[in-house]
Amino acid sequence: MTQIPTRRAFFVGGAVLGAGALATACTSNAPAAAPSSAAAAPQPAATGGNDAAGTAVTIGFSAPAADHGWIAAIARNAESAAKTYSDVTFKPVDPTNDINQQIAAVESLIQAKVGVIVMLPNDGEQLNQVARQAMDAGIPVVNLDRIFPDKLSYRTWIGGDNYGMGVAAGHYIGKKLKDKGVSNPVIVEIQGIATLPLTQDRSKGFADALSTYGFTVTAKQDAKFTVETGTQVATNLLQAHKKIDAMWNHDDDQGIGVLAAIKEAGRNEFFMVGGAGSANAMRDIQSGNSVLEATVTYSPTMASSAIKLARLIGQGKGMSDLVENEVPSSITLASETITKDNVAKYIQLGFES
Repeated sequence: MTQIPTRRAFFVGGAVLGAGALATACTSNAPAAAPSSAAAAPQPAATGGNDAAGTAVTIGFSAPAADHGWIAAIARNAESAAKTYSDVTFKPVDPTNDINQQIAAVESLIQAKVGVIVMLPNDGEQLNQVARQAMDAGIPVVNLDRIFPDKLSYRTWIGGDNYGMGVAAGHYIGKKLKDKGVSNPVIVEIQGIATLPLTQDRSKGFADALSTYGFTVTAKQDAKFTVETGTQVATNLLQAHKKIDAMWNHDDDQGIGVLAAIKEAGRNEFFMVGGAGSANAMRDIQSGNSVLEATVTYSPTMASSAIKLARLIGQGKGMSDLVENEVPSSITLASETITKDNVAKYIQLGFES
């Protein structure tokens, strides 16, 4: 969900970031050949692996209420990652969808003088000031997913590639329609929360990718990331368009409602692409009996990576696979398209909606 795309390739492994969270092609685990010159090759910033026990760190954690499968998985992954380290004390505050309550909760973490704060804000702009307060108090903030507009409000940002998520969905739909020889297709888009920058990035990526095939979005509407609104919005779009060629739904959680509306209407003349990579969506894709043919990853395992990054920042470490002495200031995860051809590779890693 979220600004907001890479929430990878997509899942966290034993290193600080899982495959895809960093482009692993840039480095190798094999010993490098000795340099021909007398100059020594640069060495990784931290040797012996980042998981070795170090200085004790208290990590505060704040996120929205877990009333959504993706958000619930964010909270579970964060807690699970923290528990793997004997040197980490995990201090979560009550999750909430109320902006003022989240501000108060983060202020309590600042007052408690935690070592690092990992925060997924309900809204980056509205939570920007309290994040800045933490940074000004000397508490590094790891901004998870929905980004703060002020770069002085966070030490490191990690999240999905929302623009890339839209691009992936656009290319899947555009190529398939082009290959089928469809001209002037009816393409509908069901967004999450339209006012969020992450949603806007997803829509822009989608439109940009479709334009390379000469296609445009016929109609779009936001469904607020909820099952109920997903049903309502899909019903409206299905009634407004008696024939649809393709549909992109930004979020697999709200996709449960979207698919329910499609089934109720008895419509199957189009194909659909989802977003995030839920286990539910992947099972539908695997079955081959659904209009849902693909989903684009936005993995909640980014929360596990955020905890790992917060621990390293708190301990003053860099990332052991990189030469630099400091954790990067920004990490964008990659988006992958899951189809029936590769779903078996990912299905055990999906989150339940």
